[in-house]
Amino acid sequence: MSVSCHQIRGNFMTSRRILTFAGILAALLAFALPATGARAADKLKLVATVSMIGDAVTAIAGDRAEITTLMGEGVDPHLYRQTQSDIAAMVRADAVFWNGLYLEAQLEEFLEKLAGRKPVYAIGEAVPDNERIASITYTDRYDPHIWMTPELWHYAVKAARDSLIELDPEGADIYKTNTEAYLNEMKELATFARRSLETVPQDKRVLVTAHDAFGYFGRTYDFEVVGIQGLSTESEAGLQRVDEIVSLIVDRNIRAIFVETSVPERNVRALIEGAAARGHAVVVGGQLFSDAMGSAGTYTGTYIGMIDSNVTVITNALGGTTPVDGLNGKLVGS
Repeated sequence: MSVSCHQIRGNFMTSRRILTFAGILAALLAFALPATGARAADKLKLVATVSMIGDAVTAIAGDRAEITTLMGEGVDPHLYRQTQSDIAAMVRADAVFWNGLYLEAQLEEFLEKLAGRKPVYAIGEAVPDNERIASITYTDRYDPHIWMTPELWHYAVKAARDSLIELDPEGADIYKTNTEAYLNEMKELATFARRSLETVPQDKRVLVTAHDAFGYFGRTYDFEVVGIQGLSTESEAGLQRVDEIVSLIVDRNIRAIFVETSVPERNVRALIEGAAARGHAVVVGGQLFSDAMGSAGTYTGTYIGMIDSNVTVITNALGGTTPVDGLNGKLVGS
């Protein structure tokens, strides 16, 4: 079952956004849109918002599509604003794949408008409501970071498969075969993750990170997760929040905390300095991939490599045991 665009209303419209949206409307009129569901002459032309989606769609589509991913390494999707080239790519594409669940907050209004003109699939919203983590800040919103565990991400992968079959029924057998292979890799990854993370002592299972992106990870693998910022990096961490986490680090004797590739390190560094002022040494246990994968063309630039790296870094930094080169022996130098 494909997942259509789900509209979420917010009260954050600014004058800058109004101007941006006016430009978007003009762009929609300026570009000739392909017919809904129609294939390009050779391959489907597809756009994915974030790299995790781009990886899945690329794996499933194989040679039957060309995929453009808007946000690459180190890009924060919570704050990302579309560029003129992004608009051109999306309006010329046969379809657009995005996460939804308010991850791509600044793109959402544009994507909702575009959904009236062509297929736009919010594949993250394939996760059933009863498996989502509700936001404690916003009513009727959920944690969008569903890719953090293969156990949840399979819903989005299957939604991408079904959407591709809807777009291109002739490729159905290929899409099903490729999806099965991708899901098998994810199952192997999920088994590795559980075995590795179970070696972390129970009293050491406290994951302190730059923002609250690891809620599904914590729920799945039995970790207490503490994010300095909220579900979205739009939220700012005040001095009181930083002080609260410093107290937790000292009181719980936490020795390692983590930075994220797509979030500035300043708040994490503030925790280290705050703990040091109280006579407690805490170090950066490693760098985690939260809202973006690694560099294109590398192992961590794939979904499997991204999660493999997170699991391996967290396990070893918090007192567990797992090979430092990860599930597939590819992490060292990746």
